[in-house]
Amino acid sequence: MSSRRPHIIIFNPDQWRGDVMGHVGNPAAVTPNLDRLVETDAVSFRNAFCQNPVCTPSRCSFMTGWYPHVRGHRTMYHMLHHEHGDPNLLRILRDNGYFVWWGGKNDLVPGQGGFDDVCDVKFRATDADRARWGRTRGANLHGTRDWRGGSDGDNWYSFYAGRLEGEGDRAYGDGDWENVLGAIEFLRGYDGDKPLCLYLPLQYPHPPYAVEEPFFSAIDRDALPPRIPASSDSAGKPCLLAAIRDRQRLGGWTEDRWTELRATYYGMCMRLDHQFGLLVDALKDAGMYDDAAIFLFADHGDFTGDYGLVEKTQNTFEDCLTGVPFIIKPPTGVPVRPRVSEAIVELVDFSQTVYALTGIDPDYTCFGRSLLDVLAGTTDDHRDAAFCEGGRLRGEVEAMELDSTSHRNPDGLYWPRVGLQSFDDPPYHTKAIMCRTKTHKYVRRLYESDELYDLAADPGETENLIDDPACADTVAAMKERMLRWYMETCDVVPHETDRR
Repeated sequence: MSSRRPHIIIFNPDQWRGDVMGHVGNPAAVTPNLDRLVETDAVSFRNAFCQNPVCTPSRCSFMTGWYPHVRGHRTMYHMLHHEHGDPNLLRILRDNGYFVWWGGKNDLVPGQGGFDDVCDVKFRATDADRARWGRTRGANLHGTRDWRGGSDGDNWYSFYAGRLEGEGDRAYGDGDWENVLGAIEFLRGYDGDKPLCLYLPLQYPHPPYAVEEPFFSAIDRDALPPRIPASSDSAGKPCLLAAIRDRQRLGGWTEDRWTELRATYYGMCMRLDHQFGLLVDALKDAGMYDDAAIFLFADHGDFTGDYGLVEKTQNTFEDCLTGVPFIIKPPTGVPVRPRVSEAIVELVDFSQTVYALTGIDPDYTCFGRSLLDVLAGTTDDHRDAAFCEGGRLRGEVEAMELDSTSHRNPDGLYWPRVGLQSFDDPPYHTKAIMCRTKTHKYVRRLYESDELYDLAADPGETENLIDDPACADTVAAMKERMLRWYMETCDVVPHETDRR
């Protein structure tokens, strides 16, 4: 690696499950660019977990190295406030001489504050850009209803839109394409004397489930792994899942319909893999690939039909929601043994790894751990457990997300979930914490029964063993591990001390 700090490339899809990649053994996933990178230059972590199963809290966590409970980042409407002392990796990189280019969604900093003090460029495509690229903007599926059918039908809350149509002979266009193409043009023209941080927080494969050709038809429907079935009422799962399932009205779907929805999601992941390949090619064309640290990870996963559900929740922690892709290609000169690593890692480890690569002292208490030793292949013993948290207290109105119209408007796509967060009884949105090892998952719930799953015998987490006397020692050990984690991470003391 050169003496100059490495470029930091952050490819950050939204809602990509960690099991939908070819190199982790999924026979239906079409991800040749990721698979090739992991074979030659990068490490992919099979056991990578987010710290909250929805967007904003997860992003606040991985950009700070803090868990959501440290500063109350537990809702979609509380982001990183510099004036309150919240750190932000992007700001820290910029303050340490990086040129920060941001193209994509927010869900990180307060919208009322703008982006000028966080990045040098907040990219937004223009009509001239779209004309140059030959991309005509497709319909905003969140803003249209025709693909949903009637409001009394069983597709109304399914998020399934299916195959996207192009505009005549012009290529399909949307925000993700615009930001990827904008990033590629920027890379090929960048001649600045500063190291670059390029941040691409993309929308796919977040539902609605929809993708254009050739991605829509490229997925082998027969190769899709089986869905995890919906649990019975006696299985000990949290009441939120059954309530959302009742509201989404998907119980009568045939398996063929589920297959099409799932294949469309896989096609969305395939499109992301293709876009990632284009970005890597651009880095190579610009002579920046060798000096770049490339990070690809999602903020959280997606049900995609598992448990008879679509989308996500804010306080359940099934692996399809908490397990995420996490791939790191370090710059040349940093030791790496390309492979799929079995190490347990958390997204809070992302920012700490960036600080280790750049030599930047962030000057605040972080809870992430650098992954450089794991990249080098000297160890896969990184963490003994991963943690994820969500939900709220009874009466905690500020965490009910009442700013969202979806809680009161049944026409909204998110009403089945968000509407349940706006009242206390039953305890649909109870505060909860996951502790996951390689063999077990324990979930502590404030107002409902706890959960314990034997992941070796029950990888789909369908049978809650919390009341099984044979598991009492395991429950006690998991509770003790969670208590130690909470004590270690419950607060932060500022590094700058006050005068007495």
